[in-house]
Amino acid sequence: MTVEFTLPAALEAHEPPEERGSGTGARTRDGVRLLVSRRATGEVSHHGFRDLPSLLDPGDLLVVNTSATLPAAVRLDRISVHFSTPVPGADDRLWMVELRRRTGKASRPYSGGCPGEWIPLPGGATLTLVGRGTDRLWQARLSTDVVPYLRRHGVPIRYGYVRRDWPAAAYQTVFAHDRSTGSAEMPSAARPFTAELVTRLVSGGVLLAPITLHTGVASPEAHEPPYAERYAVPEPTAALVEHVRSQGRRVIAVGTTAVRALETSVDASGHVQASSGWTEHIVTPSKGVRAVDGLLTGLHEPKSSHLMMLTAIAGHDLLTATYEAALAEGYLWHEFGDLNLLMNR
Repeated sequence: MTVEFTLPAALEAHEPPEERGSGTGARTRDGVRLLVSRRATGEVSHHGFRDLPSLLDPGDLLVVNTSATLPAAVRLDRISVHFSTPVPGADDRLWMVELRRRTGKASRPYSGGCPGEWIPLPGGATLTLVGRGTDRLWQARLSTDVVPYLRRHGVPIRYGYVRRDWPAAAYQTVFAHDRSTGSAEMPSAARPFTAELVTRLVSGGVLLAPITLHTGVASPEAHEPPYAERYAVPEPTAALVEHVRSQGRRVIAVGTTAVRALETSVDASGHVQASSGWTEHIVTPSKGVRAVDGLLTGLHEPKSSHLMMLTAIAGHDLLTATYEAALAEGYLWHEFGDLNLLMNR
């Protein structure tokens, strides 16, 4: 059982908050709203994102995703190719991709294509469709290494609710680094953080620790469960999570990607261990969560699989009240929208 609602088009964030240009929090990344939901009391309260340091306690831990965002879309005249993730165990040129038909400034899923078909891409590269990876995604081989090619010829993935292109910098978080491949879509829960806000958090005794999870494409029309994604929970992060938990403080994941990485790394005795590789772990209400006490996340679409994770953390009643409040108060959805802090204690 999850939350059911209808998302009005008026509540879709069309541009980054620093480009909206109205209100007291305009023209800064952290100028978004923050809806706080507490499972212990059932309380739902309204804040600005800049209030986050005052809402956390000294010794609380924020776990952040350091994956950078790739310019993962390559546009042709009639279709776009969205590069998602490498195929597990394959070389660097075999990737999962989504084909989308361009319709004006937006795109829709494209059901065409057949195994063996090749698609000429900008820069003299060729993409060959190998076979279906899922109902929506193809396994496809590029004639050159994918990541360097995308950095030369790709643009950030943009769906129809974002009305114009924004530069790649608009899709990077303050925590992102380029030490590994990167995500097809931005780990957007961390986008509102600024260096100034991080300084305030640390000065107030809030801890931060990194994980990496490279997200694949999440077609807004599909609402399908996530597939295998690459992740790493380093030893210092696992140790810090265990220390914070032993002290009775809260571990709060910044984004559903951080939850997925941490919950993948929980061993049979309930402790977080350093680990890396590919995860297919899906957090559901029946499985629950064992590593996190809270989640900072955006607002998710109706029927999104992420709502199962949110229900596991907040419970059905609180999550329902949260989304009713978000709709009633005009919070904004999607990667450039407002944030929600769910705390189960």
